[in-house]
Amino acid sequence: MINSTSNKQIKNLVQLLTKAKARREQGLFVAEGVRMYRETPKDDLVKTYVSESFYEKEENRALLQGTELEIVTDRVFASTSDTKTPQGILCLVRQREYTPAQMLRAENPLLLLLEDIQDPGNLGTIFRAAEAAGATGIIMSSGTADIYNPKTIRSTMGSIYRMPFLYTKDIAAMQEKLKARGIRTYAAHLKGSCTYTEQAYRKGCAFLIGNEGRGLSDALAEKADARIKIPMSGEVESLNAAVSAAILMFEAKRQRSGGL
Repeated sequence: MINSTSNKQIKNLVQLLTKAKARREQGLFVAEGVRMYRETPKDDLVKTYVSESFYEKEENRALLQGTELEIVTDRVFASTSDTKTPQGILCLVRQREYTPAQMLRAENPLLLLLEDIQDPGNLGTIFRAAEAAGATGIIMSSGTADIYNPKTIRSTMGSIYRMPFLYTKDIAAMQEKLKARGIRTYAAHLKGSCTYTEQAYRKGCAFLIGNEGRGLSDALAEKADARIKIPMSGEVESLNAAVSAAILMFEAKRQRSGGL
């Protein structure tokens, strides 16, 4: 049993929870909570850490069968948790890598291009909404928040394991590559020339979603096949990036499901 915060494994867990550089160098991330443990593909699972009180319960021990395990005192576990009320379980998980070819493998792609999304919670919610709407992949600029940030991981609610994604240093070049493959790109833009329901998304397409504060860069917006806007009432000037992404993706889902 680990009973000291000075333990090398505990120190490494803290590094992985707090430092994107450590996550990149080790190719690992931390997923916390019972649901995330259950969602984690066993082939990706490296090691599981549980609190002493968690392990004392028979139903919890049954959940852990077949996994490499470390038991940690409650005090030490609390020092590694990223949540206010730890559930008593977290695991080390291997990061996944996807290629542009995998992004385009789907017969009828429905993609998101995210430019410099900063909020980890927003990013995780986008992943969750993308899976629910049937999106086939998410492409992110290198300035987008770290998908392996603990807050992002929690917000995905497991979609991190099922939604293909990649980061690109040149998102404009990626946009051009998509267009060369016959995938139309639509920029979510406050100055859109038409509302989002006026376009057809039944064939391969990608929605461009910009930074929470600045929106899309002119370079991306100008190269899109169309700028689309979401009509709003009241004095609201803009929508949360995750909300905008969800609205657009579910419109594509509606159309592809035969909706009028």
